[in-house]
Amino acid sequence: MSKILCLLSLVVLLLGADASPLSSIKLGLQRFVNKVAGSNNKKRTDGELKSGIAKLYDDSTGIWLDVWGEDLHHGYYPSKDYKDHKAAQVDMIDRSLEWAYTDGKGDRAHDQSILQAALHRMKAFVDVGCGVGGSSRHIARKYGRQGLKGFGISLSPYQIERASKFTAAANLTDTLEYKVADAMNMPFKDNSFDLVWSMESGEHMPNKLNFMKELYRVAAPGGRVLVVTWCHRELKPDEKGLTPSELKLLGKINDAYYLPDWVPGSQYVEIAQQLGLKDVRMTDWSQQVAPFWPAVMKSILQPRNLFRLLLASPPTTIRGAMASWWMLQGARKGLVKFVLITGKK
Repeated sequence: MSKILCLLSLVVLLLGADASPLSSIKLGLQRFVNKVAGSNNKKRTDGELKSGIAKLYDDSTGIWLDVWGEDLHHGYYPSKDYKDHKAAQVDMIDRSLEWAYTDGKGDRAHDQSILQAALHRMKAFVDVGCGVGGSSRHIARKYGRQGLKGFGISLSPYQIERASKFTAAANLTDTLEYKVADAMNMPFKDNSFDLVWSMESGEHMPNKLNFMKELYRVAAPGGRVLVVTWCHRELKPDEKGLTPSELKLLGKINDAYYLPDWVPGSQYVEIAQQLGLKDVRMTDWSQQVAPFWPAVMKSILQPRNLFRLLLASPPTTIRGAMASWWMLQGARKGLVKFVLITGKK
C-alpha cells in the first residue's frame, strides 16, 4: 500500500502545479494521497523517535549516497538558477562557518582568511548528527592542522559504518573518529571541543533545552556552538500558535521523518542566551536553500531512482521520499524555515 501511495504522490508532482488541463485530476489525487498518507496524529515517545530515525537513516542513506553523495544536508545556492547541487552542499559547510566566525557580511576572500586563522587554532571539534561524515571530513581537510582531532556521532549504525569507511579511504583515520551515540547524552567530557557543529540534527531532538545544554556542556571555554536546523516560522505578535493547516502539514513531515514538535528559531536563541553563550546570533537562509527540495524531487523522479525506490526500498524510505513533497510545500508557504544559530562559550 505504501508503494502505491508513493507512486500516486509522484504522479501528482509530475502533473505540475501549472498544468491547468489536468488541475482537477491533480487536485483529486493530491487530496487522496494527503488523506491516506497523512499524519496519524500519534504522539511518539522519545524512544520511538530515536529508534525510528535510526532505522530511517539505516534504510535510506544508501540510496541518498548513490544519488547525492556524502553530504546529507541542504545546499547553499547563491542564485535561483545555480545547478551544481553537490557543490552547493559543500558550499553550505563553508558558508555556515564563515557566517558563524565572521558574520559573513564582508568579502568572501576576507571572511575565508579570518575563518582559516580561527579554525587553524582549533584542537578538537565534534560533528553532532554526522551522517556519513561529509562535513567533518571537509572541515578536517580544509581547515585542520596537525594534531587536530574530530569526532562524529549518529544514532544510525549504518551511517557510522559508512562514515568510518569513507574516512579510511580519505586517509583521515588518525584525525577523525565516529561513534553510534545519542546527541542528548554524548560520550564526551565537559569542555572538550573548540567547535560544536550540528548540521540539520536539531530538528530531531525532542527536548531543545536538553539538546542545547549538551552542546554547551561539551564546548570548551571560548569554543563556538553552531546549530543549523529546520524550524517553523516565527509567530506574529497576535498569534498564539500555528494555524491548524500548518500543524497538519508539519504532522505529515513528522510522521515520515520521526520528528518531534517544531519550534521557531527564536527558541534556540532564548535557550542559548539562558545557558550563557555569548554573542548569540541567528539568521534565516530559507531563500538560500530554496532550490534544494525541487532538486530532490527531480532526482526522485529520474527513472532509475524511481524504480529503485518503488521496487527495492522499505516503507520508511518511501515515506521519506513522499515527505520531500511536504517539505517543499512547507518551504513555499513560508512555514518551514532554514535557520542558523551560533554563540561562543
